[in-house]
Amino acid sequence: MALTEKKILDTLNRITMPDGRGLVDAGAIRSLELSGTSVRMLLAVDDPSLAATIRTDVEHVLDGMRGVKDYQVSAPVGLPMSDAGQTTAQERPGPAWADRIPGVDRVIAVASGKGGVGKSTVAANLALGLARHGRSVGLLDADIYGPSQQLMMNLTQDPAGDPASGKILPVDAAGGVKVMSFGCIIDVDQPVIWRGPMLMKALEQFVGDVAWGELDFLVVDLPPGTGDVALTLCQNVPLAGAVIVTTPQDVALIDVRKGLNMFRRLQVPVLGLVENMAHYTCPECGHVEHIFGSGGGERTAAQLDIPFLGAIPIDPAVVAGGDSGRPVVLDRPDSVSARAFMDIAALLLDTPAYASRT
Repeated sequence: MALTEKKILDTLNRITMPDGRGLVDAGAIRSLELSGTSVRMLLAVDDPSLAATIRTDVEHVLDGMRGVKDYQVSAPVGLPMSDAGQTTAQERPGPAWADRIPGVDRVIAVASGKGGVGKSTVAANLALGLARHGRSVGLLDADIYGPSQQLMMNLTQDPAGDPASGKILPVDAAGGVKVMSFGCIIDVDQPVIWRGPMLMKALEQFVGDVAWGELDFLVVDLPPGTGDVALTLCQNVPLAGAVIVTTPQDVALIDVRKGLNMFRRLQVPVLGLVENMAHYTCPECGHVEHIFGSGGGERTAAQLDIPFLGAIPIDPAVVAGGDSGRPVVLDRPDSVSARAFMDIAALLLDTPAYASRT
């Protein structure tokens, strides 16, 4: 028999709550998505002391189900249970994404044409830079396959649920930034093996089912490239603009054009280009070495007719800060690198002035 949502729900309903009701009958399964052999599920258990036990029971059942090859089960603490029988996300047509993030003034995407250019590092430090300029800021890690902001922002607690709204509360990180990352709710060693539809549902939930509150800026750390996540976000969220991150090498600058053309085709303002790893300054003699070439980012920005927002030097403190959960803007605010991030953040405070449309 083919694997279906009904079969999964019927099987899980054999797990009983303390009051004797099955898991589904009690409304403890808030959403369920099935894509081929992959299952994605959101649990809601009113009693926090039961949440971990119920999640373990559900995973044990899924482990033994024929046809289930991989799964992700999330159980945010405090998320209220749904009405009995109302369990699958497919049954609840929600409003447009744009209507589900009230109170957020500007959404800024941080993107890159390829991986390995330090995009997540730039996103984290720009969010902290905006916060240090006195703005209320959220940071969304939209890289579902390879989340990293949970490490960079030192998120040690799981996201909680808000009983009043039924939404997930972002984690309050150091520096006053609210953060949501898929890395907060999965085992760091567990791969996310999902096809497009499940990936899009996860992104939709992270945008629309998170209680961001009143924010001046929501900074979105996109996965590298021009794939499903970037495309879906641009089509469903009114972006104030995108910041493209690159390094000076020609191979990275070639990919900048791809990202820029995607945003322009989708009518998303391109706020400018940030060149990361621009140069290295010897701490002993002060010699400046352009390890990956010189001025490529600025020249490319001029050729593409977009603003050049600034250059970030190669700084071991930036790497160490990201690995330890203390980004350089927070840990060494007077350093050259931190000041460079702060200068870029200052430019982004007036986003319409730096928008470039076709």
